[in-house]
Amino acid sequence: MRNDKIFKNETARAGMEEWYQRFLTRIDARTESIKVPTSYGSSHVLITGDPSKPPLVCLHAMMTSSAHLVSELGPLLEKFRIIAPDLPGQSARGLPKRLPYKDPSHAEWLAEVLEELNLQEVHLFGVSLGGFVARQVASLNPGRVKSLTLVVPAGIVQGSLVKGLSKMAVPLMLYKISPSEKRLRNFVKHLITTWDDDWAHYLGESFKNFKANLKIPPLASDEELGKLTMPCLVIAAENDISFPGRMIIERVESQVSNVETELIPGSMHSPPTTPEFRRWLAEKVISFIQKETQPLQGQQ
Repeated sequence: MRNDKIFKNETARAGMEEWYQRFLTRIDARTESIKVPTSYGSSHVLITGDPSKPPLVCLHAMMTSSAHLVSELGPLLEKFRIIAPDLPGQSARGLPKRLPYKDPSHAEWLAEVLEELNLQEVHLFGVSLGGFVARQVASLNPGRVKSLTLVVPAGIVQGSLVKGLSKMAVPLMLYKISPSEKRLRNFVKHLITTWDDDWAHYLGESFKNFKANLKIPPLASDEELGKLTMPCLVIAAENDISFPGRMIIERVESQVSNVETELIPGSMHSPPTTPEFRRWLAEKVISFIQKETQPLQGQQ
């Protein structure tokens, strides 16, 4: 299957594959890459961690990859085996086609992946666009989701269009017209919370190499949010331009019956990429799942 619907050309795709490998080296654990068949096409899944530990299915953000996300989740491997599928149309390793947001395609695709992996009930974790997909799966198939963790999720609220244009779209356009380190920093300062050379330069290249894909998933209805009957943890970012954190928390607290929320103070859409934040996030997720669900395997 060709990648011409996702990347500007083959050189661009190869560049994103090199970045995938670079983030893969940031994972301080043995990893396994597998392909599973689905009706949408053969799908890549990155797996890491002790097979005896409970699986945690993790879904990455737009225009990143499984390796990008897993590289930030190292401390979670103390309690979980991480299963990270690459979202269709969003990664050098994902299916080379984009699925629509306005129908259940993403949820159906993930359900097929889980079936092939023989995962009937899962703890589900999603970031940004991955949070939209995870929420959609949980709304459509609540019996299959033991717990749901959403970090800066798309599809709950929407930020100011004017603010998004002035602080994100214009700096991005200027960077794409004439790339420079100064223009890159001016663009990513409204997206990332802590400077990280890999993440910053990856973002700059990804917005040049992927074909334009800036559509925002539709907002979940109150009815869809009301179907989230499993224990839910929603972590939002205070200074998120795209999905304002306080608005997310206010909405889920009013619509989701069993929800715990957390606001990351001072955070842009992309939370800190620091050892301290990774440890905080892992402890928050582990504590939430242990408290809200049955004891984890080996903890009885």
